[in-house]
Amino acid sequence: MQTITPTKQDWINKTHELGREFEKRAADYDRAGSFVAENYAALKEHGFFKATVPEELGGDGVSYSTMAEVLRILGQYDGSTALSLSMHQHLLAATIWKYRHGQGGEALLKHIAAEQRVLISTGARDWLESNGEMIRAEGGYRVRAMKFFASQSAIGDLLVTSAPYLDPEKGWQVLHFPVPMIAEGVSVLNDWHTLGMRGTGSQTVKLDGVFVSEGSVTLRRPRGEFHPMFNIVIAVAMPYVMSVYLGIAQKAVRIAVETAKGQKRSKPHLPGSIGAMVNQLTSAELNVKDMIRLTNDLDFKPENQVGQEVLARKTNAANACIGVVTKAMEIVGGQGFYESFGLERLFRDVQAANYHPLPEKEQQQSLGEYILGIKQPAA
Repeated sequence: MQTITPTKQDWINKTHELGREFEKRAADYDRAGSFVAENYAALKEHGFFKATVPEELGGDGVSYSTMAEVLRILGQYDGSTALSLSMHQHLLAATIWKYRHGQGGEALLKHIAAEQRVLISTGARDWLESNGEMIRAEGGYRVRAMKFFASQSAIGDLLVTSAPYLDPEKGWQVLHFPVPMIAEGVSVLNDWHTLGMRGTGSQTVKLDGVFVSEGSVTLRRPRGEFHPMFNIVIAVAMPYVMSVYLGIAQKAVRIAVETAKGQKRSKPHLPGSIGAMVNQLTSAELNVKDMIRLTNDLDFKPENQVGQEVLARKTNAANACIGVVTKAMEIVGGQGFYESFGLERLFRDVQAANYHPLPEKEQQQSLGEYILGIKQPAA
């Protein structure tokens, strides 16, 4: 029997279909602060976790840009589900980039295609320094660390993380490695009680003497220094993440405009406010679109310029998305303050755009140093 490969439009249609169901549950998950488990079960049933894996490795070969579109659409229905999925997808995209460039990753990609394992990221909080400690043990290391903001840790399968290690010859290094969530010494804390994105299950993962074999270490780098690997992570993660917030902003605009059209007494400043809101949305859309262009369906070189350009657009997009939803709240007025109206949750969720790397002030400092050649990261 011949297998028919789904087209891009098939994936878009399926995303809308599932999204309409997710939207019905969004308020309940938000109110309870619980992980969007039902939504994840539906995504897994329809193959979303293996969708971008190359076809020769058992996936569907969905392009990077198509998945960005999927995440934007999901963001319009439920930000928590979309953001959680973006964390799995960006780790998957980085692995696909490595595979396409002859740097390994084939085994993991086949594993994900076969079993749709969910990947958990801890990179945002770790960044250049990482946190925790690694101590030498026979055949590897023992790791103790607290990994915060670990989206999907409530149900994820594989933690993709790092920790600092004091090498007796090379000094402080950061070692990168995966850890199965069922490994001895891994526990998930119940501490994700937050302003927004409450359904992402981004609990803290505690590593208490977890054994990491020498062979499972995928990268060693000097601690505190920028490594070209980050240019890959930035280029694949930020377009996905900001696509989610763009979807949230687009939903807020739709609510605000529909509400404004239904008002019996139009305020004199209303058209101007709507124009200002849509201007900000246009800025967000253009910045996200250009981030996706820079990633070029994973056909890019991990150069510092690419990383800096993506981060600059991330800051612009984040500010614009937050501005859009803030303006939408202003346009709608007092009813937007009610949970039942739906806009209040979008306002809380979009604030999280600030906390993905790099925060605005750090991004501006990094870009300025890059332009001036001050503390320029090694290429």
